[in-house]
Amino acid sequence: MFIARFLNAAGRPSLLIGGSALTFLVVLSCARSGTMSPPDQSRLSTGPAAPAENPNKHETGDARAGRDVFRSETFGNEAFWTDAVRLPQGMMAAKFTPLDALKAGYHVNVDALDDATKKAVAAELKTNLSPAAAPILNDPTTTAALVNANAVIGVVARDTNNDGKIDITAGDKMGVSCAFCHAITDGSVYSMPKGGTIGKQIDGPTPHFLNVGATFAVAANTRALYPIAQLALTANKGATIGRAPTGLTENSTEAEIDAYFSNPEFYPIGMFDDAFDGNGAPMHITPMFRADLAAPWGSEAAISKLDNFSNLVYTGLLDVTGITTPGGRAFLHKLGGAAGDEIVDDYVKILAATNVTGYPYAQISTKTTPGDERGPLGMRVDNKKLLDMNAYLNSLPAPAGAAVDKAAADRGRTRFQATCTACHNVDQSKMVPPMIVPMKTIFPGDNPVVLAQREPPLNPVQNTVDSFFDDKMVVVNASLRKLERGIALPLLLDLARKPVFLHDNSVPDLETLFDPKRGPNAPHPFYVEAQGERRDVIAFLRSLTAK
Repeated sequence: MFIARFLNAAGRPSLLIGGSALTFLVVLSCARSGTMSPPDQSRLSTGPAAPAENPNKHETGDARAGRDVFRSETFGNEAFWTDAVRLPQGMMAAKFTPLDALKAGYHVNVDALDDATKKAVAAELKTNLSPAAAPILNDPTTTAALVNANAVIGVVARDTNNDGKIDITAGDKMGVSCAFCHAITDGSVYSMPKGGTIGKQIDGPTPHFLNVGATFAVAANTRALYPIAQLALTANKGATIGRAPTGLTENSTEAEIDAYFSNPEFYPIGMFDDAFDGNGAPMHITPMFRADLAAPWGSEAAISKLDNFSNLVYTGLLDVTGITTPGGRAFLHKLGGAAGDEIVDDYVKILAATNVTGYPYAQISTKTTPGDERGPLGMRVDNKKLLDMNAYLNSLPAPAGAAVDKAAADRGRTRFQATCTACHNVDQSKMVPPMIVPMKTIFPGDNPVVLAQREPPLNPVQNTVDSFFDDKMVVVNASLRKLERGIALPLLLDLARKPVFLHDNSVPDLETLFDPKRGPNAPHPFYVEAQGERRDVIAFLRSLTAK
């Protein structure tokens, strides 16, 4: 099984992970099932002891400049999404309308629209949205116009043909910024149930209903995303890990790859698979506000610095062709052996078969040693821009907690202090403790089968059959930092908006998360027995705010 890992600058193992992704699991530790006596007020804890200084604190630059990086910087990936994946061409061929975009969870920044468009859209939103009543919102040319205006959050159009105007229907290219997966609007103009919104842009929160898989599937050449799909590799004797019953190969057709990405049973809404390791393991997209509180990065505590995390996103995920570079090949061969070689070799064949040329596309500022956390594929984009974005993400406020019954929240706080603070802080303005919760603690039912041995400190490549929860930890886990295979702790913020819980979307709501009916061997089996107390804890969690 291919393991995506690398060595950091000090030569110590660290994790490869990408995407939009530090993972906010949501509530790792709470009361175990059983009868609970009233808490002893004198022994209540406010949370685990934490170091005075974040050991993984990142450098920062100019937050104002970082705003532009977060919202608009592509580092050249418009060539990947337009010339390789051919996303704009696929949208036009599919007659992808603004209503389709909203249904797919896209968000539209109203401040980017001209007055005439604002008025026309506002008028149509008051109708039943049928083609007859809302012709603009049902017109695919309007989608192109919104993209050209850079109104679709995180979708960045460039005047790449240098004719003085932006038009993706006339040869200009369209890329993706970090905001696509990590920003929403206030919904002040329109909010589609379980979909996207139109309003003023808000950076940081997760767009929980963003359908990343369906976005991929609408592209004209989805095969160019092969390395981040669920694969069946010859080096692994055709075995596959993921939600789909069978894996894809280099011979899979465009229709077969589209079917994988567009099926929410295989690639659920609100999720993104952030590693090209051959596993199909999408995880819930995570928020990116208050980055000063949340490090290291990745659900597996993968990367120590935020700028290194972002660099990997730009060089290996928003332009997947980065793995075909000499540094990328050396990296995957060193770490994945035959399986790593196979992923790259198959990908090069697919790119040739689909007439993709001119790659890689990422605009690289410096070369790095393959495997170095600063640039595991041997590449690093503009460091100043990465540090500027660090500062901006640090500065983003967390959304205010929900208005709840104060008495219930106070009772919930007391119960939380008595039962959950071995892992979690009560005050969410404090740095998240940089600890790892071992898999056997967070998932007592974890009973992995060893698939391949690895040299220490890495644990064996291992997978628990019939469980999605551990799929992200099969090959990428904290053993790469000489720690146990497990889960990093999350910020407990913006929970009132969150529609599903745990990184694998396996729990539908907080009531279910804390209900003992899930059983002692389920992921996160920490329960509140009495329903009244359970609802008090939920009220407290929904109310949490970082000051």
